[in-house]
Amino acid sequence: MSNYPSELKYTKDHEWAKKAGSNVVVGVTFHAQDALGAVVYVELPKVGTVVKAHGQFGVIESTKAVSELFCPVSGKVTKVNDAVTNNPGSVNDDPYAAWLIEVEPSAPAEFDALLDQATYVKSLDGAH
Repeated sequence: MSNYPSELKYTKDHEWAKKAGSNVVVGVTFHAQDALGAVVYVELPKVGTVVKAHGQFGVIESTKAVSELFCPVSGKVTKVNDAVTNNPGSVNDDPYAAWLIEVEPSAPAEFDALLDQATYVKSLDGAH
């Protein structure tokens, strides 16, 4: 479970979320980057973009597949990690340091409804 930090929340779509003050930082999980393989491209929204919980906010592309990125919470994008778009492989190096976007949530309760570490890891066991 060390690949899935307990202080984070998770989605069934393999994104992680954590609080940063009143905002929520979003990235992809170890499982997502592992399943994708070598990440070669990440497309993220512009700051100010309004996102919906479970709605697509970007694209991540690897040598094996192209996958949509889904936002865990609704709100407005306040920050985008340009370092990841400039160096997509950083997602493979450390998917928790290579955050993707920060969102100012419009419905904070959505964060509380996300999966905890144990529930997410259990959902992975059923996915294999």
